[in-house]
Amino acid sequence: MIIAGVYSFNRGGKFIKGKYKHLLGEIEEIISAVDANQHKTKKSKEKTMPGRMLFNPKSLNREFKNEFFSRQWQNVKVKCDYPTHFYTKNYEPKRMKGGAFREMDFVKEGLGVEVQFGKYAFMVYNVCAKMTIFNKMGYIDAGIEVVPIKQFADEMSTGVSYFEQFVWDLENRGISNIDIPVLIFGIDA
Repeated sequence: MIIAGVYSFNRGGKFIKGKYKHLLGEIEEIISAVDANQHKTKKSKEKTMPGRMLFNPKSLNREFKNEFFSRQWQNVKVKCDYPTHFYTKNYEPKRMKGGAFREMDFVKEGLGVEVQFGKYAFMVYNVCAKMTIFNKMGYIDAGIEVVPIKQFADEMSTGVSYFEQFVWDLENRGISNIDIPVLIFGIDA
């Protein structure tokens, strides 16, 4: 795969190139090591493209995990202890099953990486909420979000978001005082 687009959010490019140049090189190697064509294995059942072979996001994610983990990147998972004192006094909640958690795909030396081939809301959540939370908890001080560009997303199931849309929204949202430096890579097969 190739990096087809780069967007620096809250001085992410400058910060990451200054502090994590060695890890940035590693991430670039990981992206180029993934052969997307090996993951064009999903036969569409959608009305708009029946029978068409598409890139399989689950398969691509597995390949990225293999590449990152082989280079000693770690998955970080934190348990969520949800507060219950905000319920109204007349409300009796059912017991939650399984326990909730938040997870960052890959972390190494304070740099967090998320690879996202999902819906648009997940991209925004990763950069504008999750990375901020993991920063506040002391796991990361900067992040990289890896997303498909539109041309690549068009070869996946409908609803997969893409780099151009994400960048437009971040540009128009602006930067908040709680945002951390993030570099966004738009990738293509």
